[in-house]
Parts: sequence; structure tokens; C-alpha cells
Amino acid sequence: MASGPRLEIEIAHKLYPGADRPVFENFSLTVEPGTTVALVGSSGVGKSTLLRLVGGVDPDFTGRIRIGDKDAASSGAPGFVFQDARLLPWLTALGNITELVPAATPEAARAALARVGLEGHAGDYPHQLSGGMQRRVALARALAVDSGLLLLDEPFVSLDRDLVAGMQRLVRDLVHETGATALLVTHVADDAVRIADRAVLLRDRPAAIAADLRFDVPPAHRSSVDFGRYLGLLAEAG
Repeated sequence: MASGPRLEIEIAHKLYPGADRPVFENFSLTVEPGTTVALVGSSGVGKSTLLRLVGGVDPDFTGRIRIGDKDAASSGAPGFVFQDARLLPWLTALGNITELVPAATPEAARAALARVGLEGHAGDYPHQLSGGMQRRVALARALAVDSGLLLLDEPFVSLDRDLVAGMQRLVRDLVHETGATALLVTHVADDAVRIADRAVLLRDRPAAIAADLRFDVPPAHRSSVDFGRYLGLLAEAG
């Protein structure tokens, strides 16, 4: 995967039609290359909106977003993992990568599936895969984009906690291996402290940064004491 770019977000104004208050106004956030930032906050605060703005899914805002040395609009699509797997049921796991990521060769798609532990499932259709396996295919598809930027929108929602623990480790390790820059949207503090280098707590409307916590121990080396300490910091901030 391409090395992770620096991400600079400056949103002067973002208002949904018919809303009485903007989602964002004079909002600024910088993400350093190769780091994972968790956007934490309650539902409706604007976390997923921010991801869509960065990913170019929603271009209707005033401001500027730069990915590396390019404006987001001209930087190419990032790897995006949505709240559900969004697999096309008539395509195999392999086809859900090669058909939706035109630049991905079958070999690259197979390599991405192998990275998420699905090397033997390239020919399986979504209905043949468990919910956790479908999420892994979605993650493999995001890796296959090879943009160096991963946008993860509540990637563990609706999975049982045993599956969540495995997916947290997988995402953490893949982000570290690839050197990608990642934005993780979550309302669960545990996701942030197990995966992210930094947690940004959003609050209010328009959304504001209520806390910006930088964790001093790398995710893969955190002890139970570290997890408890970081969860406590997030609880205090919230």
C-alpha cells in the first residue's frame, strides 16, 4: 500500500439543506502521515459527515481538504470501509474487489484477501460468508485501493464482541504494516484506545473538538493498564 499522506481539514461551513444549524463551522483538524486518528462522539455529531467530506462522497461544503500535496477532489479515491460491508451479492469476494476497484488486478485482489485471512475464500459469494468475513472482504477492498488513506466508518458496528476483538487487532496490525493514514469513526471508546494513536472527541452542533488526546504507547504494545488509563481519559473528556 502507498505510504500514508498528511491530511489537512479546514471546513469553513457545512450545512445540510433544511437544517437550522451547520454541522461544521470554522472546523480544523490535521492528521500526521501514517497515524490513526479516532473520531469519537455521539450519533449525529458529524463524525460520518466528516469522513464523507474527506472521501469526496459529499463535496457540498465551503473550505479546503488536502490529502498530501493535493486537494481532496483531485487526489483519487481513498480506501473506504462503511458501516455495513456493502458487498454486491452477485459477485464473489474476489469480484467485489476487482469489479469495484478497477485498478486492482486479480493478483492484487487475492493478495488483499490473504492479508485479511481470506485466502481460501476468493470464490465465495457474500451469502456464503459470515458477517465478520464480509467485513474482512470490505477491508480487503479498501486496502486494494492502495491510496495510503483508509476511512473507517464504524467498521465493527453490529458485530458481536468476540468478532470485534479480532477485527480490532486486524485493523490495527494492517494499518501499522501498510503505513497508511487512517480516520476511524466510532462511538465506542474501546475501539479508539485499541487501534488509534490519537482520539479526537467531537461535541455539539456545529461540531467542535472537545478533546484531542494523543496516546503515548503504540497500539500493539499497550497493556491492560494503558487501556484503562486511556479509557479513563476519554471518560473524563466526555
